[in-house]
Amino acid sequence: MYKLLWIMLMSVVWMVMHALQTDEEMAMHALYQGKHAVNRAAHAAAQQLDPAQLAEGHLYIEEEAAAEAAVHYLQQNMELDENGDPLPGSYFQEGVELLAVDVINDGVSFPYLYRNNLYDYEVTLDKPGVVVIIGLKYPRVFSVLPPIEWTIKGTAELVGG
Repeated sequence: MYKLLWIMLMSVVWMVMHALQTDEEMAMHALYQGKHAVNRAAHAAAQQLDPAQLAEGHLYIEEEAAAEAAVHYLQQNMELDENGDPLPGSYFQEGVELLAVDVINDGVSFPYLYRNNLYDYEVTLDKPGVVVIIGLKYPRVFSVLPPIEWTIKGTAELVGG
């Protein structure tokens, strides 16, 4: 009789451990999707050149257009509404917070060391570029566990010039 109870207890433990592992794998999938979306947003933002400056031979990224492109790409790639909340059917369950969109233009000397101490990010840019930082939260399956929170960072710089 005690062996039967032991087997039932171990089955419950095994199922809980399996559910925790599955939850962890789903969280990693959310992180990868978020990182890919941030990279795409940074690349899209870095493409927003000022045509007047370009006509004069200067690579200059329009800051407002870059921020709009980054937000648009995040919304499209992460299936978010205009407030950063997930749309129905989105993989994400919590809203995404856009923490920073920083444009580095030719007003600095390159190579330029970009530092953001608030989000513990440092990158060296050889040309004008854009840095995008978001906050992403993944709620756990088991409500007794706290949600996983990430600060996802991405950078893109211009290729030409």
